[in-house]
Amino acid sequence: MAKRVTKKNVNSNEMDGKEFFEAIHQIEQEKGIKPGYIMEKVTQALLSAYRKDHEGVGDNLVVEADEAASTVRLFLKKEIVEVVDNPAMEISLEEARRSLPQAELGDTVRMEVKARSFGRIAAQTARQVIIQGIREAEQGMIYDEFCTKEHELLTGAVTRVDPRNGAVSLRLHSGSEFTDAYLPAGEQVKGERYVENQRLKVYVVEVRQATKGPQVLISRTHPGLVKRLFELEVPEVYDGTVEIKSVAREAGSRTKMAVWSPDPNVDPIGACIGPRHQRIDNVLSELKGEKVDLIHYSEDPAEYIAAALSPADVISVEELPSLGDIRSCRVVVPDDQLSLAIGKEGQNARLAAKLTGYKIDIKPASAPLEPIEELAAQAEADAAEEALEAAMAEAEENGELPEE
Repeated sequence: MAKRVTKKNVNSNEMDGKEFFEAIHQIEQEKGIKPGYIMEKVTQALLSAYRKDHEGVGDNLVVEADEAASTVRLFLKKEIVEVVDNPAMEISLEEARRSLPQAELGDTVRMEVKARSFGRIAAQTARQVIIQGIREAEQGMIYDEFCTKEHELLTGAVTRVDPRNGAVSLRLHSGSEFTDAYLPAGEQVKGERYVENQRLKVYVVEVRQATKGPQVLISRTHPGLVKRLFELEVPEVYDGTVEIKSVAREAGSRTKMAVWSPDPNVDPIGACIGPRHQRIDNVLSELKGEKVDLIHYSEDPAEYIAAALSPADVISVEELPSLGDIRSCRVVVPDDQLSLAIGKEGQNARLAAKLTGYKIDIKPASAPLEPIEELAAQAEADAAEEALEAAMAEAEENGELPEE
């Protein structure tokens, strides 16, 4: 007697489950995607594919994936009614009893969707959903990895230099992830030249989640670049024995950096310079020769401001009355030190002001000085005048001018 041959899954939507689940696990391992993520996207893809070709189908469509049984099946839930108004959601009692004799009105039946119910366009939609899901997972991992690198230093390889505007594209790596970043001309140091395959240290300003994936904003001009370079070269800065209190920078030209140590036995400036200038020379090499002034930080504003104006000598520092949130001071220097204190095109004074947070008025020793009391009175008068002007402007904007 001939044996009866059974064709497996001819009328079923069951997939070759074992290979299917193995393929999903392999993708998750290779891409580093969390377990279950791909299965979730496959489920979404199956639902989207069927709904694309079957109008009216909603939440009554479900996917059941059973890894233990190695099956993935698609079911359509329909309510048994007397008169069918929506074939996608309802089924007549007569039709329901063909497959389920004990069915009654009001019951819900599950109907398995066959593989032939998927059209070519629907299958393409499913494929796109799965591919997009994998891409989103990869972008999410890249974003999470590079978010931890905000305000840090990364080394990238130059992949392209735009000949029109000089913008540079870099390939950045962090852990097992990598992404491409864009260094615009405005974030480049004036005078620096970049070539393809060049290794370049950049400062990560911010990491954003954009429509096309994570966007890493980088800079070569940010003051944080100098700070991170000293952390790399100076162990005392890295471990906190020496603290960098403030950095003021004009990229490509000059930087002033205030350093301090809670340990009285540690010379913070000497630690940053290193034996035979080795540490600071390594930093200057990366900065392509940009000058760096190391300043002793002090809690005393007068001492701090005087140090910030080095290499000029300072005779005295007087704090002036503040105008709002703006702190200001008057500094007196020897006549022959005036140009040195101000610096070329005002750079020394400008950097000292950025470093200390004070507006600095530099006077030569031979110049007559206004009494502090007069300056205080003038500051009060200026503040009162500004307040009056602001009140008048607000009243005019509201149509309520003050009475004369």
